[in-house]
Parts: sequence; structure tokens; C-alpha cells
Amino acid sequence: MKHSRKMCLAAVVALAVWSTGAVAETLTVTAGGGAFQDTLREVYFEPFKKKFNVDLVEDQYSYELSKIKAMVDSNNVTWDVVNTDSNMVIIGCEQGLFEKLDYSQIGPKDDFIKFGAMDCGAGNVVASTIFFYDKEKFTGETPKTLQDFFDLQKFPGKRGMWKRPYVNLEWALMADGVPKSEVYKVLATEEGLERAFKKLDTIKSEVIWWEAGAQPAQLVGAGEAVMSTGWNGRIDNAIKEGRTFQIVWDGHAIDLNYWSIVKGSPNKDLAMKFIQFASEPEVMKNHSSVASYGPSRKSVGEMIDPDQAEKIPTSSKNIDLGYSYDPEFWAEHGEELVQRFNNWLAQ
Repeated sequence: MKHSRKMCLAAVVALAVWSTGAVAETLTVTAGGGAFQDTLREVYFEPFKKKFNVDLVEDQYSYELSKIKAMVDSNNVTWDVVNTDSNMVIIGCEQGLFEKLDYSQIGPKDDFIKFGAMDCGAGNVVASTIFFYDKEKFTGETPKTLQDFFDLQKFPGKRGMWKRPYVNLEWALMADGVPKSEVYKVLATEEGLERAFKKLDTIKSEVIWWEAGAQPAQLVGAGEAVMSTGWNGRIDNAIKEGRTFQIVWDGHAIDLNYWSIVKGSPNKDLAMKFIQFASEPEVMKNHSSVASYGPSRKSVGEMIDPDQAEKIPTSSKNIDLGYSYDPEFWAEHGEELVQRFNNWLAQ
């Protein structure tokens, strides 16, 4: 009797599987949370789930490579695809923490912008570090250049800056007259470093150091800082929410986020399928439509609505005003420069 009941139960389960289709595969995708992950969900996660009948599980992290390293070293990899930044992609690839990608499945490398097609990371979006101010708090002349950001006499008041050396050192040199095409060549020398820190010294007493992406809008919105560095997508979102901010594109640092596969992912093939889907021009175009991020593929640029294109770093209006943040330079020199920057902060 018990045996018959087991047979009946097995038949019911088999019938259920047959009638509903195969059990969905599971893929875990991890990103940085907040409004950015909301756009990832809208543009990539939900459409991928529906198209391929995948159970896509989301997780969040603060882009710390150490967490990924701990998974790989312990052979306990629970993430499949991670959204990574440019420094992580190079260092993580060198340390064997990410899988090498097969671009024959993703798209031609020469269709990606500079640094867009890395061995262990396929470019997701292009974002920029910019600086901005509140138009309502200026009655006369307004800041227009990096030199204005560093000019306390012309524009007195507090500045918000990220509590990291990245971009700050490059901007200090450019504000001091170094052409953007030569900034990394100069920064690689001891004389160049001294010159950058000397320029930062001129505004150090007036800097409020921020550490989270939401803080710049809060500082400028509350009038605690007259201008601040920030990430263009975050500030454009604040503008959409009613803030009277003005983005200054002069010298903006063009950088990318990527899709990477954690070494030892239990769902490597499905992870590659996700990156291939996320890299399709039609899909990538949708991200630039809902948020002010540029596409990493050149062929997508012409597909974006002209009004929206003006708000993204890679538009014809903005791209020549910026410079390409060099992740290879920071992967090589980052550790020593972070330490030197922290020592400078403590002085």
C-alpha cells in the first residue's frame, strides 16, 4: 500500500514537471545595489528571466574584490556573474578570480570602446566622474572648467571630493595645466605626483571628503558645499527628481562598469549566456534610455534618442571634453598611491 502511494506521488510530480516544462535554471548576479541595480533589474535581469525561463537571484556587494577572492580561495563560489569596476577587472583577472571571456559569443571586440572588451570583463555601461553645482545658489558667474573647481578666490566655498586618489590626482594635474593626453605619463613620475599633491594642497582646507555615491548630491543640495565631484548617473537622477543641479563636463573621467564571471562559477555556461544577452546592442541601448550611462559598444551610440544622448558621457557633445580613466595605470600603481593619498590626508 505504501509502495503504491509512492508510485502515485512520483506520477503526480512527473506530470507536474511535464505540464509546466523543465525546471528553471538558476543564475546569481551580484551588483552594487541602489538606483543603479534598479536599472540593471529593469534592463537586464527581468528581460533575461522571461526570455530564457531562468530563476535569476540577485545579491549586492560594495565592489570589494576581497569577497570574491574569499569565495574562490575556499572553493565556495555562490555568485555567477558580478558587476565589476575597471580596477577590479584587471587585478581580479591577474589573480585568477574571474573566468576569461569568449568574445565569439559576446560580440566583436573592435565594436567596444577603449577598455570596453577586457579579458575578464565585458563593458556594461560607461559612466563619468564629473563635478556639479546648484544653479539656484549662484547669482553671477558659474563654474565651467576644472580650473574653476580649484579656484577658491573666484568661487569661494567648500568642495566635495571622493576620499580616494582616483581622478582627484588626474584632475589636479589637468587643473595645473597638464594636457589630458599626457596626464598618466606625468602622474607616473615622482615630479608629477608632487605636482598633483601640491595642487590638491591649494584646496585641501576647503574639501569635504565623501565616501558614498549619494553624498555629493546631499552636500550640494544642503549648501554644505558649493560644488562637488560625483558620478554623472547619480547626479542626473537627482536632477530628474527636481534638484537644480548643473553638471560640468569639462575634464570628466570616462570609466566603465563590466560583467565578469567568478572563477569556478557553478553555472558558467548560463553566465556566458547572460553576458551575451546583456551585450546585445538592442538591450544595451535600453540602459542608456532609462539612465544617463553611455553604451560600451560603438554601434549602440547611433541608436540612442538625441535628447537622451546629450546627457551621457559618450555623446558627441560630451566625449571630447573628457579623458579615458586608465585602469591599467591604477592596477599597477593603485596600492602605493592609495597609501600615499591616505598619508597626505592625515597630514
